[in-house]
Amino acid sequence: MTVLEKGSARLILAPETGGAIAGFTVNGRDVLRPAPAGVLDPLLTGNFPLVPFCNRVPNGRFVFEGREVALAPNLPGHPHALHGQGWRAVWSVARADAAEATLVHDHARGDWPWAYRAEQRFVLGDTGFRVTLTVTNTDETAMPAGLGLHPYFPRRTGETLTAANDGVWMVDADVLPTVHHRGVWGPDWAKGAAVEGPDLIDHCYTGWDQRAVLSAPGAPDTVITASPECRWLHVYAPPGEDFVCVEPCASRPDPFGAGDTGMIRLAPGESRSIWMDVSTG
Repeated sequence: MTVLEKGSARLILAPETGGAIAGFTVNGRDVLRPAPAGVLDPLLTGNFPLVPFCNRVPNGRFVFEGREVALAPNLPGHPHALHGQGWRAVWSVARADAAEATLVHDHARGDWPWAYRAEQRFVLGDTGFRVTLTVTNTDETAMPAGLGLHPYFPRRTGETLTAANDGVWMVDADVLPTVHHRGVWGPDWAKGAAVEGPDLIDHCYTGWDQRAVLSAPGAPDTVITASPECRWLHVYAPPGEDFVCVEPCASRPDPFGAGDTGMIRLAPGESRSIWMDVSTG
């Protein structure tokens, strides 16, 4: 674990667990979901990086510039490749001081047939932090890239989410996008809506303005902001759980599907970055 502290803010990093965040507190309050001691599974942490793509690739198969790629499943019991390789890798601490740290992961060619370097730079402030996620193509040929971040927030009593959007991708039984629905479907996040409900929310919202607010009665707001590249907001709110995920993404689920998915082409040596700020009162 790597611990950053500034004022009343404390950020705990778990580079060995997918480059995840194991805890973020301000004045002793959990702003991100705290991970259990000795956590080994990124799905039990407070945040992990999505690199070099977000969400699900159907059956792990896609074609890029005439090259057929088959990715192995990386979630037990799930047939689709999920969230890239970074969250299943051990990261290294390249730099760390009292309030800043940089984690790196060098990916060698494998079933993802391009080498790349992923980097996360964390900067802690008095009431929040910024993480900048960068991927650089270190291979000899062009590769596709899309980035995202997957924060988990404790679901407080009466929690609401407010986030501008103009529509949502409907999903099938495998949570893969099917058709784009314009306007409101389910909770009206643009006006503010409760995150607790009887139905699973695991959807990608379009038209996001890179700002979302989680609010609970009698408690400070949690504000999530992101870089302009993050044009999609994925909300994961499973019924009966004690968390909600509000995920800034620069590409959408089924990232190699039809239409504008946010995936870009990186020539050898080129990089792409996004950032996310999480702050509270």
